[in-house]
Amino acid sequence: MKQLILIRHAKSDWGFDRPDHDRPLNARGRRAASAIGAWLHDNGHLPDEVLCSTSARTRETLALLDTQVPTRFERALYHAAPDTLFEVLNSAHGISVMLLAHNPGIATMAASLLTTPPEHPRFDAYPTGATLVVHFDIDTWKDLRTGTGTAHAFIVPRDLTD
Repeated sequence: MKQLILIRHAKSDWGFDRPDHDRPLNARGRRAASAIGAWLHDNGHLPDEVLCSTSARTRETLALLDTQVPTRFERALYHAAPDTLFEVLNSAHGISVMLLAHNPGIATMAASLLTTPPEHPRFDAYPTGATLVVHFDIDTWKDLRTGTGTAHAFIVPRDLTD
């Protein structure tokens, strides 16, 4: 059994004149990332390995999640297509892996992984901070196939902060 925690970075700040890769989180995004982190801890959805985009907003989201586990920062995850997300995930070694990246790739990947999508009105949009916990009956991440995951939980920051 493997567990994937698939997270889209929290809300970023567009108020800076910086390249997209360097944009930080805004105040709402920082609150959301902390709330998602608390939810992960409270519900025992903790990874033993993290795969994270190299962007400033994904790094800051990860820091606020407070996972404290081995992390591999992958430039390939920055605005990656679903095929690239799968490829990077196939190289994972953990039992519970967190993948932290960007839309639209992460939303498409989330939908393609599941046998049945969660009954949540925001799942298809996969807004910033959206977090999906999926279980797979596989022995290694190389065995991962689309349409084989069971959604264990799905949450968006608004469910926790408003």
